[in-house]
This record gives sequence, C-alpha cells and structure tokens, in this order.
Amino acid sequence: MTRGEPLRRPLQSASVTYQDSDLGAGVIAAARDFVADFLMAAPNTRGRPVSPDHVDLARLVVSELVTNAVRHAPGPCEVLVERFENALDISVTDRLAAAPVTRPRDPRRIGQHGLEIVRAVCESVTVEPQRSGKRVRARLPLV
Repeated sequence: MTRGEPLRRPLQSASVTYQDSDLGAGVIAAARDFVADFLMAAPNTRGRPVSPDHVDLARLVVSELVTNAVRHAPGPCEVLVERFENALDISVTDRLAAAPVTRPRDPRRIGQHGLEIVRAVCESVTVEPQRSGKRVRARLPLV
C-alpha cells in the first residue's frame, strides 16, 4: 500500500455508517448500491455523466473494501465517497488497526484476491491510521 498525495477538495461527497447490527451479508450489497446511487446523482464532469463502466468499477471496489472490513474487523464500518473532477475516492473506515495484507499473486488460490483487484483498477490505495482503527482509501480514475 502506498501513501498517495491528496487531491483538491471534492466536488461532492457522501458517507454512510453501518453499525454492528447492520454488518450481515446485506451490508456489502447496500454499500454497492450507495456508491452507484451517489455516482448516478453526481453532477456531470465535462458535460458527461459517469460512465456505466466506471460505476461498475466503483461498485466492485467498495464491495471488496467493505467485505474486508466486515470479515476482519469489529463494527461499525463507515463508507465515504468523494467525487473529484477526474477521480472518485472510496474510503472504508473500520475498528481494526492492522493494515490489510495483499497476498502474493496466485491464480490457484480461491478467494482473498480483493486487494489485488482493488490495486489493479485503482490509481492508488492507501491505509491511514485512525484514532480507533484505520481508513483504507482507494482512488478510482473516472476518465
């Protein structure tokens, strides 16, 4: 994981917190829908809406990040999305201080490819220590 340079102030942002009682299987689908709804409602960039392909990639990224938080950290879990002109930052904050581990590439391994996928489609992935846990932030280009 690398520490990326912060972008300017977001054009738009939104967040949702999932409490311990929400952290069942449905939270991952809810997070995907939250990000898709956010992007579909976002103002156009350079006269164009966010492409369906980028919406799908954002859904994939948030799905992988929230899955890690739900599986490996105690709740609650917060999802923050910040829209910039050419990028979307997707942040997931959880209560586990330990940074997620990207495993070595192994096409025979079943599962545990989430961070590999996120790193492959995102411009950067950072882990930021928080007072109580960590924030994993992925920057997805929108152009």
